[in-house]
Amino acid sequence: MDGSVGQLRYPWETPPDEAEATEVAEGVLWLRLPLPMALDHVNVYALDEGDHWTVVDTGVHSRRSVAMWEAILNGPLGAKPVGRVLLTHHHPDHVGMAGWLMQHGAELLTSRTAYLMARMLILDEEDRPTRQAVDYWVAAGMDAGHLKKRLEERPFNFADLCAPLPVGFTRLQDGQVFRAAGRDWDVRMGHGHAPEHVTLWSRDDNLVIAGDQVISSISPNIGVYPAEPEADPLGEWLDSCRHLAQFAREDQLVLSGHKLPFTGLPLRMRQLEENHTHALDRLVDHLDRPRVAAECFAPLFKRRVDEGIYGLALVETVAHLNHLLEKQRATRARREDGAWLWSAL
Repeated sequence: MDGSVGQLRYPWETPPDEAEATEVAEGVLWLRLPLPMALDHVNVYALDEGDHWTVVDTGVHSRRSVAMWEAILNGPLGAKPVGRVLLTHHHPDHVGMAGWLMQHGAELLTSRTAYLMARMLILDEEDRPTRQAVDYWVAAGMDAGHLKKRLEERPFNFADLCAPLPVGFTRLQDGQVFRAAGRDWDVRMGHGHAPEHVTLWSRDDNLVIAGDQVISSISPNIGVYPAEPEADPLGEWLDSCRHLAQFAREDQLVLSGHKLPFTGLPLRMRQLEENHTHALDRLVDHLDRPRVAAECFAPLFKRRVDEGIYGLALVETVAHLNHLLEKQRATRARREDGAWLWSAL
């Protein structure tokens, strides 16, 4: 597991099979669960506590996931109970099965923001798009076809992919030292992809449990949503990259929420920041004439934006535009139909 200077290395070329596990370090198992979306998997980690397991993240809630978890519990986890569930952040692919595991006796640990957002969003079921969502789509210049389709269909609800989340959790805070799998871990919070995103940095060896804050070959989605349309999550993301980079070492084995474990964290932290700073520069060049957000995909994404990723592309584009506005690199004006027209300064 050597990480040469300036390179990313992948100690394992393939992930574990369904309901199987790969031991990545003493007392630490890597498992992978399927997702019903373009990013078709999530990584889960089981930390051996002797008489029970601490599980980091959980996958979505579905009949298939329940069957897989039952197979995991009776297979690689050796019929030993899950005593604790640790959530890195509130997104459905990480929180979905947490309530199911809690019903089977597990304690929940996460940041306060992650718990409150997960519980609120799971309880908030909507049959039709809210006025705020529609206003957001119009302001972003969503094209007529996508807008018409969204106005006619039931929106996605967290409850579609998440088991009910019971009341009660144990809070993890930035700067705290957390004990698991025979190791002391420094709790460090990231922001941008999700508020108060938990990352764990082992004091006793080279392990980093990064969730979606640091992934090897993709950058996590940084999005602005109708609940806070003026937010600047990209600014928070860039601040987090710079903050966490000071703790990065070449030899650290990074266990992420998606893709493969890797070493070479200092390089990856630089890449994550540079990917977005370069994208911002390209976006400024693209704003040589007024454009709505939905006309700004080309400088940000190196792939065709189809129906499957249109929503993620739109919220990420708005995040980049909001950051340019915050940094006084762009300005905006309302069009007659309510859309923001963005221009470079």
